[in-house]
Amino acid sequence: MKRFLFSTTFTSPFADWGLLALRAGIGLMMAFAHGYGKFNRVLSGDMQFGDPLGLGPGLTLILAVLAEFFCSFLIVFGLLTRVAVVPLIITMLTAVFIVHADDPFARQELGLLYLFPYILLLLTGPGRFSLDAIIGRKMLAPLKSPEAAVSSAQSPTRL
Repeated sequence: MKRFLFSTTFTSPFADWGLLALRAGIGLMMAFAHGYGKFNRVLSGDMQFGDPLGLGPGLTLILAVLAEFFCSFLIVFGLLTRVAVVPLIITMLTAVFIVHADDPFARQELGLLYLFPYILLLLTGPGRFSLDAIIGRKMLAPLKSPEAAVSSAQSPTRL
């Protein structure tokens, strides 16, 4: 109990569970509350959308769908997490500081509430309970094995 209450190290096993809960919660909320509706608009051919960056409404809608729907599912599964949060960070920054720049804070608050967990995931990564961790362990396992270290030490160096 003391470890749960007073642990401040990121190596705490509870940190990985927390990151899993954060990824699942924030990813599913974004995907279904915001991305799914936009995804259906694209599928139906309704490309009317705001164009705050001057890219054109169709392209802006497609980029929003890629970020809010597809990248959100990557985050849920912890696959390419640090890459997947970048479009979402850009989308939230655009929403808060361009689309809702002149609105009261209450309108900007939702974008900020999404933005900060994305920044957290960018800095921390997805945690141990993720596909990134599984892939990382498999990719790094040959580098950490004693046989790989011995064979690389014994191989001749060519100049």
